[in-house]
Amino acid sequence: MRITEGGLDDRRVVELLGTHLAKARANTAEGFAFALDLSGLRAPGITFWSAWEDDTLLGVGALKRLSPGHGEVKSMHTAEAARRRGIGGAMLRHIMAEARATGMTRLSLETGTSAYFQPAVALYRRHGFVECGAFGDYVPSAENQFLTLDLA
Repeated sequence: MRITEGGLDDRRVVELLGTHLAKARANTAEGFAFALDLSGLRAPGITFWSAWEDDTLLGVGALKRLSPGHGEVKSMHTAEAARRRGIGGAMLRHIMAEARATGMTRLSLETGTSAYFQPAVALYRRHGFVECGAFGDYVPSAENQFLTLDLA
């Protein structure tokens, strides 16, 4: 498996991101799904990666810089056919390493609370993320949860 920066112009990546958005919105109350679309992932301060095995897309993930020392994990999604193979963990470790390399000392994320999101929450917890309060422009609600990791 190789993780490469970019890929937002590849139709396979666009399709996987479409699946990610559709599932996030289907499993979250209206107005509480904060997954980024293509234009959001192209915004300044966001770095996007895609994971590949030969020509097969395995997953995606992104890092949004909130401040010089604080980043947010965004748009983590593993292709259905590649699940249970460690792709999500590899992508998360890559994002964590990139955050450290750019001087970030904290990573945070927002995710949903429904059963659909629980495997992702378990992944984040296995990598040291713990509950925290809302950050950035997020407003706390029963529809979302916030996790953070000290990278220092």
